[in-house]
Amino acid sequence: MPIYIKKKIHELGKVITGRTPTSSKPQAFGVHFPFVTPADMHNRKAAHTTDRYLSDKGAQMLKNNLLPPGSICVSCIGWQMGKSILISRPSFTNQQLNSIIPNAQVDSDYLYYLLTTKREMFFSIASAAGVRTPILNKSSFCNFELEIPPLKYQKTISFVLSQFDNLIENNNRRIAILEDMAQSLYREWFVNFRYPGHADDVDKDGNQKLINSPLGQIPEGWEVKSAAEAITINPKTKLAKDGEKPFVGMSGLSEGSMVIGDIIEKTGNSGAKFINGDTLFARITPCLQNGKTGYVQFLTPEQPVGFGSTEFIVLRESEYLSSEFIYLLSRSNNFREHAIQSMTGATGRQRVHNDCFASCYLPVPPKELMNEFTHIVRPMFKSIFNLSKRNENLKQQRDMLLPKLISGQIELKD
Repeated sequence: MPIYIKKKIHELGKVITGRTPTSSKPQAFGVHFPFVTPADMHNRKAAHTTDRYLSDKGAQMLKNNLLPPGSICVSCIGWQMGKSILISRPSFTNQQLNSIIPNAQVDSDYLYYLLTTKREMFFSIASAAGVRTPILNKSSFCNFELEIPPLKYQKTISFVLSQFDNLIENNNRRIAILEDMAQSLYREWFVNFRYPGHADDVDKDGNQKLINSPLGQIPEGWEVKSAAEAITINPKTKLAKDGEKPFVGMSGLSEGSMVIGDIIEKTGNSGAKFINGDTLFARITPCLQNGKTGYVQFLTPEQPVGFGSTEFIVLRESEYLSSEFIYLLSRSNNFREHAIQSMTGATGRQRVHNDCFASCYLPVPPKELMNEFTHIVRPMFKSIFNLSKRNENLKQQRDMLLPKLISGQIELKD
């Protein structure tokens, strides 16, 4: 059994609290340096992408806060308290994160895994301050004590756990590729009108046959319909109050993927009801602007109906549009921008109202073309779901092993 030594966090490396560039200087933001915030911690190990980036000028403003690859960022405020993420390229963070640049005593991967097991303890320290929103200050964070084994043993543990995360990351990349393929096909067929056979449907001058419409020119044989006509919006779906059913909160929707997470079993039936094939579309700010949308595939014959947040709009297939098309449409800029522009309510709590879809017009293709498109993309959607299920299994295995490896309950040979 290796010997564990107690060390405070500040003894394991340099601790840096992030900063945000002056708001009066928007030129600070650009495309060069990831700017990590708690919102970027989507239950993943490494911060490969972030919502915002700094420019060279922004990096110069915060040059003393630059984090090298291998640094570990820890959220120190609110419900994200204790979430950790590894930096994979030179980055900056905002003031809600404390970050550690590990020294030679500790393996950065091991320290990341160790810190993920300390969330509840971070919460307990922060809550003791008696503030409404829990905040873990830098002093308390720096003096937080950890038990550390020898470096060689740290690397052995992090190697085992990293195998799970590497597989998860590979699956996530495959999911992203499949979603991008489906989105590209959607744009090519239904935005650019370059669908199979379009080159054959031409006039005597060799130009594609297009007709005038309220949306501009669309292919001959297509129709213009409102989203309210072409999509089944918030359909009535029966769900008993008794017994536990799958429930999805807003945290279950991703900003960039159809995959739905954080599914729990819950009693009741208050909120949006949905079935497989439905798209869950966030209706409230800032969730809508951030892109929170999901595609339901996880329900079973034993539990064919689920429910979720009252802040979801449920979009269901119709006689005109397939469920896959509707999900891809809901991710399109025009559809989302129309919904955003229709939002009403007090600042910070604005919502989309269902009647906005009556004024959102779409070019609807012939049924045969819609069926052909669906036949191609449906296997992509199924593959995405299967990959997400594999990831859930990998996460469960990793999370079962993690505390036992970190505590020494399971001992590994060097």
